[in-house]
Amino acid sequence: MHPVWYYLVSFLLSLGIVYATVPFIRKFAVHLGFVDQPNGRKIHKEPIPLLGGLSIYCGFLVTAAWMGKAGSTFWGIAIGGFLIFSIGVLDDFYKTRGKDFKALPKFLMQIAAAVVLVLYQIRITGISLPFQHRYDTFPLWVSVLATVLWVVAITNMMNFLDGVDGLAAGIAAISAMTLFFVALLKGQPVMAVFSIALMGSAIGFLRHNFYPARIFMGDAGATFLGFVLAAIAVDGAFKSATAVSLVVPVLALGVPIMDTVWVLFRRVRENRPLHIADKGHTFHVLMKSGLSQIQTVTFLYLLGICFSLASIVVQLATR
Repeated sequence: MHPVWYYLVSFLLSLGIVYATVPFIRKFAVHLGFVDQPNGRKIHKEPIPLLGGLSIYCGFLVTAAWMGKAGSTFWGIAIGGFLIFSIGVLDDFYKTRGKDFKALPKFLMQIAAAVVLVLYQIRITGISLPFQHRYDTFPLWVSVLATVLWVVAITNMMNFLDGVDGLAAGIAAISAMTLFFVALLKGQPVMAVFSIALMGSAIGFLRHNFYPARIFMGDAGATFLGFVLAAIAVDGAFKSATAVSLVVPVLALGVPIMDTVWVLFRRVRENRPLHIADKGHTFHVLMKSGLSQIQTVTFLYLLGICFSLASIVVQLATR
């Protein structure tokens, strides 16, 4: 394992890159007219620059390549992340023109990005059954299917959260912090560096994105954060996991998973299309109940920290 200072440098490097580059990217986005137009479903009332994900993308990749070493795992995340980021930028471009990008191309690109991870051996390979002291390896098709489903699901779940200033970035930082501690407990220095680099990137962006937001990360940034978190969980928390410790990555990403489960349940109950966005997410419900944006985000941060602590407790208990 690396010394503490190594992780601290990784955190500060990614944070510094994102924090320093956002103002320039914001001006560039305004110059291009790359701004998110308000509509009836969105909370903001004025056009907001929509290219913040570029800072997050660069901050994470530079730090992960330099401090985490550019090995096979890095290239799997980097190439898959590029696919996710690219289709996200295209989606965001459509938003700047007041149009909706079709869901199918995004979904297919997310599957392709998840397959890239599999090709670089970043996949859920099996499970250790309790009391039997053996590791049961999944058949290849089960391994590939489980990995793709997990990655695509978390990628979209994080994107669903990006509806209130500072929410997605803050929850991503909390989830990355959780995966960082899990990686330390499991003796995985590369995953620890990737996690702390993602945490720094999210916090560096949060300074510009917390209410009132001066820039948005867009689908490109939110889906990239979700993709990287999912990949880190696959190559970290899921590695040699027991049946009980499978809940560790689920709890680490508890807020986006909870929000998605609630939304899908409500849409099924109300017989609404599952893929059509609406104002039924948990943050919408909290704001309708009278909470301000800051109070809503703070509440969900605290909930995320509770999930995080539970995840770490489970990991300690199953070591």
